[in-house]
Amino acid sequence: MGLLIVDENKCKKDRICVGECPMAIIKLKDGDGFPELVPGGEQMCLVCGHCVAVCPHGALSHKQVPMEECPVIDKKLAIDEEQAVQFLRSRRSIRFFKDEPPDKETLQRLIEIARYAPTGGNGQLVEWMVLTDRAKIKEMAGIAVDWMRKVLEKAPQSAPPYMPVVVSSWDKGFDAVLREAPALVVASAPKEADNGMVDVTLALSYFELTAPTLGLGTCWAGLLEGALLISSTARAALGLPEGHPYHYPMMVGYPKAKYYRLPERKAPKITWK
Repeated sequence: MGLLIVDENKCKKDRICVGECPMAIIKLKDGDGFPELVPGGEQMCLVCGHCVAVCPHGALSHKQVPMEECPVIDKKLAIDEEQAVQFLRSRRSIRFFKDEPPDKETLQRLIEIARYAPTGGNGQLVEWMVLTDRAKIKEMAGIAVDWMRKVLEKAPQSAPPYMPVVVSSWDKGFDAVLREAPALVVASAPKEADNGMVDVTLALSYFELTAPTLGLGTCWAGLLEGALLISSTARAALGLPEGHPYHYPMMVGYPKAKYYRLPERKAPKITWK
């Protein structure tokens, strides 16, 4: 059996799947028959599921994207423009968390949702690491601070202005790196992922946008990412998978505060051509 599975009783031979396939590997048999792959099509298939999703008759399935695992879009769940704008504008970076840690099931659910983020060539190569050990999270914050100390010692004039503040705060007992977050999620991708950093960023964006619906808040851990990019000690301590040059950590926890307004942002700079 090939990749495509056609229900001949439902198929209308309307060529919708033919026209929508991003790799142009679907054709109608003998020009007017049922859909099938072109010669060599199996090797070129992105396994994106477009063919399954676009058929209005539910006539097409895919061996690796079974129709039974692809739920019908529920129009009642669609959001309008106003709802979408509020949803996106209400997203906040959370830097103060309650002590209560997120449970494993909730974090698992968020990652399961984030896996639907687009990836280059539909590679789906993003991997996840979840830290809930508070001592380990604090250790990683301390390693980032040590990296900043070295930067300040070697080239204080070129160091970003926030570094002395972060280091001084740490010495006074305040963690400005990971904010004593009860959980840390790290998305990473291997060097084989041609669009690796974009893949990781999109996956984390899906993660963070969904988090508030489950009561959680997030914040991109840029200070730790800086250490991970430069310090082999930081990468080894975190335990990043071998051969994963693309990565970014994100703090996760229950927010201490609630927000009631949507702050304004700068107008976009647009060049029309």
